[in-house]
Amino acid sequence: MNNFWIRTVSSVVYVALFVFCIYAGDILKSDIVGILVFGLFALFVTEGCTCEYYNLVEHKAVRPIRWLGYLYSGLVCLFIWLVFACTDGCIDGEVPTIVLEVVGFVLLLSVVVAIMVQLFRSNDNPFTDVAHTLFPMLYVSVPLGLMSFLNGGSHYMMLLLILVWVNDACAYMGGSLIGKHKLWQRHSPGKTWEGCICGMVFTFVAAVVATPLIVGDGFGGEYLWLKELALALIVSVVGTLGDLAESMLKRSVGVKDSGNIMPGHGGFLDRFDSLLAIIPFAFVFLILIS
Repeated sequence: MNNFWIRTVSSVVYVALFVFCIYAGDILKSDIVGILVFGLFALFVTEGCTCEYYNLVEHKAVRPIRWLGYLYSGLVCLFIWLVFACTDGCIDGEVPTIVLEVVGFVLLLSVVVAIMVQLFRSNDNPFTDVAHTLFPMLYVSVPLGLMSFLNGGSHYMMLLLILVWVNDACAYMGGSLIGKHKLWQRHSPGKTWEGCICGMVFTFVAAVVATPLIVGDGFGGEYLWLKELALALIVSVVGTLGDLAESMLKRSVGVKDSGNIMPGHGGFLDRFDSLLAIIPFAFVFLILIS
């Protein structure tokens, strides 16, 4: 029971903080402050996830160049946020090309710098260290940077959060009540096909109900509920795969949780594993339908 209350309080604090950051502009009556608060939140989570990733891979004798990884991960996230802050902040059917250009440039520059730094370190696997140093830039920084665009205007980020929570809760309850067939025994023994299907069905229902409330008039268009169904599928399928990918990473190094930032729940990666996979797909989806 004690652990139950610890997990409950931790969840309430996490949800309250995330929701506050999403609606900070409305709550504080300032769009600029809202953009700043959400950007700082994204940066904080980016660095937290990057730190936990390095902690995990170091169990396999990998030696990432931490200072360089923190620097470049933060720069990528901050730049995407800066582009958002300097534009209307809404998804209008076009990806700002400067985002692709600068992120690509930073990636190329970081590879060169990481290899040069590795020349001064004694290690038998220098390119393994370089790869793990730079991986969080793609795995963590880009998705979390894009959160600012998803939160602009219609608060798509809040919609995604609701769908992720509904999917996780209903998949867990469905699996506990009627789950019999394992989804992927090797990476996550607790997940079942029955639970995933329950999560998917209720996520679709939640998308139909929540989209008009959060986005305003909903996605609109001539195909009734088709866009909501597509978004629900992205959340359910891609989110589950993202969860499995993080479980695979933890199992490969023999740990249960990526960290302990949230008592009873684990670390940053444990809480954001689904969103890290969902956000790029949701971003492209919203670009296509807008």
